[in-house]
Amino acid sequence: MSSKSAILSAIRQNTKVQFDCPDLKSLEAHALTFADPVAAFSKVLEQGGGRAVLLPEGKSVAELVAELYPNATTVANTINTLPNVDCLPGRVFNPDMVNEPAELNGTDVAIISSSLGVAENACCWIEEYVRHRAIFFIAEALIIVLKRTDIVNNMHEAYLRLPNRPEVPFACFISGPSKTADIEQALVFGAHGAKEVTVVLV
Repeated sequence: MSSKSAILSAIRQNTKVQFDCPDLKSLEAHALTFADPVAAFSKVLEQGGGRAVLLPEGKSVAELVAELYPNATTVANTINTLPNVDCLPGRVFNPDMVNEPAELNGTDVAIISSSLGVAENACCWIEEYVRHRAIFFIAEALIIVLKRTDIVNNMHEAYLRLPNRPEVPFACFISGPSKTADIEQALVFGAHGAKEVTVVLV
């Protein structure tokens, strides 16, 4: 039994009173919606220090990454079906081939995929489909590949779309680069994750 399963099992065993799930219809009725969720997603992401790029017709993700990061020396590619990988700069490697997560330190760019985006906060849903989840946070720059048709308006819609896959040990929302301003109100990027986040909308 995993530690996650053990914790959840202990909570269930020690829960004395159960309550019905609250009715959220009134909140859902006032949730943000957008005429153009893709444009809203892009705007919010930019406000948070990231950037969204609509992949031009005829250009591959690899070609775009090469344009954005021509001087990258190490690129971790987690998408096995990514075309034109020969276009990527530097040393390209599969992070699943690394034995220890610490070996991922020093990765310049990581290319990962997301199955869901949220317009109201520019969040991307990332599931642990790799051997080491550290790649989502240790790379200096993240390239998140997201279908523009997979962008919903708000978190209410997002939770209805989240897949129910108990076999996935970890998942999270990532919204823009990691940042903090709790020390002297000085905004610092890359505090606990990537310094740069680019969402490529395909």
